[in-house]
Amino acid sequence: MEGDRLASQARSSGLPAGGATGESPGVDAPLLGGSGSSALLQAEVLDLDEDEDDLEVFSKDASLMDMNSFSPMMPTSPLSMINQVKFEDEPDLKDLFITVDEPESHVTTIETFITYRIITKTSRGEFDSSEFEVRRRYQDFLWLKGKLEEAHPTLIIPPLPEKFIVKGMVERFNDDFIETRRKALQKFLNRIADHPTLTFNEDFKVFLTAQAWELSSHKKQGPGLLSRMGQTVRAVALSMRGVKSRPEEFMEMNNFIEIFSHKINLIDKISQRIYKEEREYSDEMREYGPIHILWSASEEDLVDTLKGVASCIDKCCKATEKRMSGLSEALLPVVHEYVLYSEMLMGVMKRRDQIQAELDSKVEALTYKKVDTDLLTEEIGKLEDKVECANNALKADWERWKHNMQNDIKSAFTDMAEENIHYYEQCLATWESFLASQTDLHMEETSEDKPESH
Repeated sequence: MEGDRLASQARSSGLPAGGATGESPGVDAPLLGGSGSSALLQAEVLDLDEDEDDLEVFSKDASLMDMNSFSPMMPTSPLSMINQVKFEDEPDLKDLFITVDEPESHVTTIETFITYRIITKTSRGEFDSSEFEVRRRYQDFLWLKGKLEEAHPTLIIPPLPEKFIVKGMVERFNDDFIETRRKALQKFLNRIADHPTLTFNEDFKVFLTAQAWELSSHKKQGPGLLSRMGQTVRAVALSMRGVKSRPEEFMEMNNFIEIFSHKINLIDKISQRIYKEEREYSDEMREYGPIHILWSASEEDLVDTLKGVASCIDKCCKATEKRMSGLSEALLPVVHEYVLYSEMLMGVMKRRDQIQAELDSKVEALTYKKVDTDLLTEEIGKLEDKVECANNALKADWERWKHNMQNDIKSAFTDMAEENIHYYEQCLATWESFLASQTDLHMEETSEDKPESH
């Protein structure tokens, strides 16, 4: 059957066939296990979720997609073929390395925008060089994300950082914001490069290698505006109809996404608030130390004590800054990336439902014999293959995503725990040293005060 052949292609691309994924000890249980909402709420690893709308989901009419879009373009180099069946945590076989750096501001009469240099190094035979250097702006990344979603509607595309910072808390062209975005864009590209299917997408290759004018020309080769609008309207109409009988495994998947989305979003908000409060605490503490120095100038008998306190506060300030730096670079980006992933997952489920809804509408039309039955029967056969292929692609990518998510979350929180232990040990040692010095000083003073015995 055509569906079996396509499903086989999806499996040969390196996506696990569902179920066990060779996860390491400690993450072998799913994050939110169980088949019902009660079981989901009793998860042991993390109890995570969110309730926001999808982030820039590109709605496309699945009926116009090429059936072969669910399978990767076959590589020409043996190394690339091996890399297809490897997870992204096996760098020994990686053959595509991408760096995003050197942000550059551009000012025109119409707009101001930032471009980033993208350097790609590869040993793949399908590339006509081993190294490429191009410049891309955020809109180019958006275009790539849309093309990937169009070509692979039920694969989990890595999320892009938001176009604007939340609620204007940071200037759009602030150095910190630009650096945060640069890191996120680099992670976006490397996530794609490490994906066993997306890495061989032709638009991804064009994005990495084409000069600006070539990329612009390539973009114009896509469907026209009216065609895209027609696809979108049709897809929205299908999604509004809904699906009559979503398979149980996708119901469970959808429940997982809803709970995960809600919890991870709460963790993100609380983590950001904790970071903000710790920043305010650190700023206050930096003012706290010098006051003791000033005080010591007018308290001759407390000079050593007050200077000792000031020294301890200064050391604790430095330790706090280091811990906050680790928090902002290691934990916060990981949590927020999975907030965006949760929104992407909702979009994937909608696109899967759109494909099934189109099949359902054809089956319904055949039931009532509203049009030519032979033509409908042929269309239904093709749509059944498409639904089967879409479902298999999502199930395989879902297991891969959960494996990576569990590893990322576990690693981020383990690193945070180790950083906290180190921080509190440092502060504790600092203050214990101060107390010891005060005890020694007190003993010396007591000894000096004792009268000499004759």
